[in-house]
Amino acid sequence: MASALLLSGLLFFAQPAVASDCGSLPAPGLDWSECTKKSLMLSSSELEGANLFGTDFSMTDLSGSNLTAANLEKAHLVRAWLAGARAEKANFSRVEAYRSSFVNIVATGASFASAELQRADFSGAQLTGANFEKAELGRAHFKGAVLTGTRFSLANLSRADLTGAKFEGPLVFDQAFLYLTRIEGLDLSASTGLEQAQVDLACGDDKTRLPSGLTTPSSWPCGSD
Repeated sequence: MASALLLSGLLFFAQPAVASDCGSLPAPGLDWSECTKKSLMLSSSELEGANLFGTDFSMTDLSGSNLTAANLEKAHLVRAWLAGARAEKANFSRVEAYRSSFVNIVATGASFASAELQRADFSGAQLTGANFEKAELGRAHFKGAVLTGTRFSLANLSRADLTGAKFEGPLVFDQAFLYLTRIEGLDLSASTGLEQAQVDLACGDDKTRLPSGLTTPSSWPCGSD
């Protein structure tokens, strides 16, 4: 009897966790964690508060979708379209989103910490209070994006384009890598964490404004790249 009870207990604890409902239609609060949703047309989907942890959305169209407060941590978003989506306070930390479109996304207060965002397009995005700490942003585009209070601590912004970005107050650049980062025309005088060594690597012009104590390089290291 004791052996039977022990075996029963072992079988109980060995049962797998409840699986995600990968076959369900888009709905607020659903669980698609670690599901495969590649190359699908899911534009204008209602996914507010959804659990999308590790979900594979590679090459999927999520444009215009509601991702408010959704958890997309470690999701695969390679070449995905999120243009015009709503993603306030969404969690994009550690996503893979190479060459993805976040054009005009509303991602106020969202986290992109440690995300892989090389060549991602954030043109016109609303990113007030967003967190890009330790994110890989090589060649990413932020033209016309709203970056008020956005944090780029320890981020790799090499060859990223911030020209035309809009913001009030400081941007946070402590220990960010700014190799050939385009900052032409930006008033960075209130920025925090910005150091001379970072400025010397970046691409500015005579309209670029720097924090007190930093000087404009005698020549900016900017080519036509």
